[in-house]
Amino acid sequence: MIGTRLRAIIIKELWAILRDPRARITLIAPPLVQLLIFGFATTLEVKNFSVGVLNRDGGYWSQEIIERVQGSSNVGQVISFKSDAAAHAALNRQHVLVVLRFDPDFSEKITRGQTATVDALLDGRRSNTAQIAAGYIDTMVAGVAADAAHQRARLAADASITVNWFNPNLDYPWFTMPALISLIGAITTLSIVAQSVARERELGTFDQLMVSPLRVHEILAGKMIPPVLVGVSIATLYVILIPLVFRVPLTGSLPLLYFALIFYLLATTGIGMLVSVLAATQQQAFLGMFLVAVPTILLSGYASPVDNMPGWLQIVAHVDPTTYFLVISEGVFLKAMPAIDILNNIWPLALIAAATLSMSTLLFRSRME
Repeated sequence: MIGTRLRAIIIKELWAILRDPRARITLIAPPLVQLLIFGFATTLEVKNFSVGVLNRDGGYWSQEIIERVQGSSNVGQVISFKSDAAAHAALNRQHVLVVLRFDPDFSEKITRGQTATVDALLDGRRSNTAQIAAGYIDTMVAGVAADAAHQRARLAADASITVNWFNPNLDYPWFTMPALISLIGAITTLSIVAQSVARERELGTFDQLMVSPLRVHEILAGKMIPPVLVGVSIATLYVILIPLVFRVPLTGSLPLLYFALIFYLLATTGIGMLVSVLAATQQQAFLGMFLVAVPTILLSGYASPVDNMPGWLQIVAHVDPTTYFLVISEGVFLKAMPAIDILNNIWPLALIAAATLSMSTLLFRSRME
């Protein structure tokens, strides 16, 4: 009887989710649209920026750097200036993002084996963009430094070779796409669970649940299992499309990824159930879902590293389930994360799931009584 009752309420909740054509479209269309938007539009790469050059040297090494800048796929235009005033004016008017300045004896110093410097002026009004562009320039200058080192010359920049592990070409989709499994999975699960109890209360069917032969744990399980199934389905869709469409390698263990996904979805389901039980209407539940979802994404480490946050905010971030599953999803996709490291991120998810599910159960019991 317990199995029959539980199966009945699971089917009921699935029908409540899928019987409305608009609800079915909402479950399928937004994840696909978000996959395309995040994949093609959301990027921290800086491309087609203009670089100004004030070359008072005219020698081989300054020209070599300029040619490499011109040949970069990230640089749109290279503009030459004849004076500092003209270069500063272009920077002030935002005609260029970076100005490179070479002293008259730049190439001569390199030929004699002395230290030579490249002055780079950046537009600080666009700080993030300027920092990324400066990284591109540093890489190109370091490449010339490596070539010059073979001729016993040296630049101010270290003649080092940079190797990027796990993402050799620094392709931004390789970072974005695995993270979507965490972000979209959380948003979808929260949106479905947050509406469940609030919908029953608003439609007047909550009282029917109270007088039904269903027990409290069966009602809760019946309302939580369907969102978990939907979350697993969306994650499966992403696992298929991300390697096929965006060429992001899946190098790790797929079973371990799904094992962690279950705990992650249970943790977010518990949070969504708390919102749903506290909300009196579906509108309140919808607003409450966004109130929870936005901090969850911002604190996960997707937008900025958790280590860069203030100490007190890092404590809050470590009770965010998305923080842990984000590490797992990116690790499984990009670096074949070992099983021990995945398990080290799963047990916090299990604790968060146990806490949120227990709190939602207690709150749900109190509301039924």
